[in-house]
Amino acid sequence: MNAEPLLIVGILTAIFVGYNIGGSTTGPAFGPAVGANVITKVMAAGLMSIFFFLGAYTIGPKVVMTLGEELVTDTSIFTLRSNVAVLFFIGGALFVGNYAGVPASTSMTAVGAIAALGFATGELNWNELGEIAVWWIVAPILGFWVAGVVGRYFYPQINAWIAIESKQGGRPMVSIDRSGVVPRLRFGADADRREITGALVVVGIGCLMGFASGTSNIANAIAPIYGTGDVDMIPLILIGSAAVAVGCFTIARRTLDTLGNDITNLPLTAAIVVAVISSGIVIGLSSIGIPASFVVIATMSIVGLGWGRATRTTTLSGVRAGEETRVSVGALTAEEEGERSPEIGEEDVEDIPQASDLFDPSTTARVILMQNVVPAISTIGAYLTFRFVPIFGF
Repeated sequence: MNAEPLLIVGILTAIFVGYNIGGSTTGPAFGPAVGANVITKVMAAGLMSIFFFLGAYTIGPKVVMTLGEELVTDTSIFTLRSNVAVLFFIGGALFVGNYAGVPASTSMTAVGAIAALGFATGELNWNELGEIAVWWIVAPILGFWVAGVVGRYFYPQINAWIAIESKQGGRPMVSIDRSGVVPRLRFGADADRREITGALVVVGIGCLMGFASGTSNIANAIAPIYGTGDVDMIPLILIGSAAVAVGCFTIARRTLDTLGNDITNLPLTAAIVVAVISSGIVIGLSSIGIPASFVVIATMSIVGLGWGRATRTTTLSGVRAGEETRVSVGALTAEEEGERSPEIGEEDVEDIPQASDLFDPSTTARVILMQNVVPAISTIGAYLTFRFVPIFGF
């Protein structure tokens, strides 16, 4: 490895970015499980670290190559000096979001900074950026409609299989027993088979989300350094994943609180459906080298699921006849165990709570604001720096 001081500074900056990625991605993956007191924050951090690395090592290199080689037409602009600046803006912007307890889109933040470098130097690959932008539009729409179909036609059946109620206070439903030679899982004494199944499913889905995050987000930390050709891919993945793990165990506590407790009382059945849809889309895009915004896809999936559940109060023939449908995210609420799921058109709209019953308006507004502000800080700051600061010599 080149011991040149700027390279060392660049790697340290990449570590800072990875640290903030760990803070911003652990909440979306394990916030529902922690908020429902299924697992502890420490266990969530450990699982996130492991599965992030697996995703980064297996599929992640494709996204690294997109950002480190294909997003610009001439990789010579990835000088050590410019890399430090790019990573500084990515990490600094993400830190702002993490400090606010909001999991911002790491992919949008990173692509914005790298695209700003390419635009300022006249080396931006507009075709590649256009392809990424198209998928950023299509993917949330796809998530919305898939979740909407699931919410309207399949949610009650899924809920009957795996739904569990949040248990606030007391011991977590799933913990690790270290009393023996080999650690093993331990479940709460009052948990029945259905709750244990639901707990394992929601933790497993969190692991899937961690894997999906690794496939897409590792590039956000290491792609500029990789673009210089000074460090090989695998050492960078190891360094980046280690930095992410540190973020998972430290600053991620804030985003776990936001997504697990403050923003919503989203039932675990709904959280599982959203996670499966979002993770599937992210992994699919990562496999073709597209850096995906998990946060945006998941948000639109939540909206789609709520819309689909709410439309169960009206049949399609009723819609054609002009009957009014009250759409509320309260339609996500789970049915009682053993209760027969009403047919479409039979559900009572008066029993559906309003959005304010499930969502904290102030927290939700803060999340939406910061998810737009963070990528803007990275993109605008990087462009102005590379365009007008002479030290970069472009």
